[in-house]
Amino acid sequence: MKRLQSIQDVTNYQVEQDRRLYSANHDEILAGLTTDVYFVKTKQILESFGYRDSQVTAEIFPRRDGIIAGVEEALNLLKGLEVEVEALPEGSPFKAKDVVMRIRGRYADFGIYETAILGILAHSSGWATAAYEVKKVTGDKPFFCFGARHVHPAVAPVMERAAIVGGANGASCVLGAKLAGLEPSGTVPHALFLIVGDTVKAAEMYDQIMPPDSPRTILVDTFKDEVEESLRVGKALGARLEAIRIDTPGERGGVTAALVRELRAKLDLAGYTQVKIFASGGLDLEKIRLLSEAGVDAFGVGSYISSSVPIDMTMDIKEVNGQPLAKRGRLPGVTPNDALRRVM
Repeated sequence: MKRLQSIQDVTNYQVEQDRRLYSANHDEILAGLTTDVYFVKTKQILESFGYRDSQVTAEIFPRRDGIIAGVEEALNLLKGLEVEVEALPEGSPFKAKDVVMRIRGRYADFGIYETAILGILAHSSGWATAAYEVKKVTGDKPFFCFGARHVHPAVAPVMERAAIVGGANGASCVLGAKLAGLEPSGTVPHALFLIVGDTVKAAEMYDQIMPPDSPRTILVDTFKDEVEESLRVGKALGARLEAIRIDTPGERGGVTAALVRELRAKLDLAGYTQVKIFASGGLDLEKIRLLSEAGVDAFGVGSYISSSVPIDMTMDIKEVNGQPLAKRGRLPGVTPNDALRRVM
């Protein structure tokens, strides 16, 4: 697909009538179809009046503190262009107004991607920052991103990869985990137990058909009291049972510290000391802290990460043809940041 060059290209572009999904595909993003239209107009004006070769230094900075993510994806967007790029390494912390990326080159070449670059960094960093906040609470205990169901499927893998950058130990979304170099994490949903009709029977079916390296973590809140179901599953699977998962809905009081303490005590009394407790379901930082203190060993965190606010990113031109320059209110010239690394 040809990259947009002029406002005429924008006018001539027509959306296919049989388009099934509204999300942009890779070719459409690379062609500039997700940009703000004024960048296309700017490109056309610069090239029409002899400014195509104007060299600029552009800096990107955030509006609040956070963890940087999305750098690799932003760089992939710039591949093939004659630009030099410095950036923070993925997963690095930053403060508000720190320069997180610096691009040098012809603005007519890369300016059309400003919208996409800022969006990639803003959303990815917001998700990574939320995961980092969770990690500070869970400490050495693992947690996994279960947020794919809360966002558009086109960005679910981006979110879950960003969560891993921020500190998550894994993710349930297949593509998100694979992009991070991991295998996806998760067992089965309530749907299996409802269809089969009995927790123990479904657990035995899982045990029978899943490969040995698939964790025997069984959901125990579908039909009966969580403690009762945990002991029934423990009796059926014995030493093969690695963990039980509690995801008790809010209509039944949700997952509470008291429930966790009871589960841990009765599992231990029954001899199932090897069985870990995995908690999920609407967890925020305070609830994670309380459940961790009560004895939860691992967590599935969805909406806290998926609903995190993007970290607004701004791109400023700070030099034009080697001369320091900036709009009113901003300081002309390159902003020092020794943490930046040459990445392109």
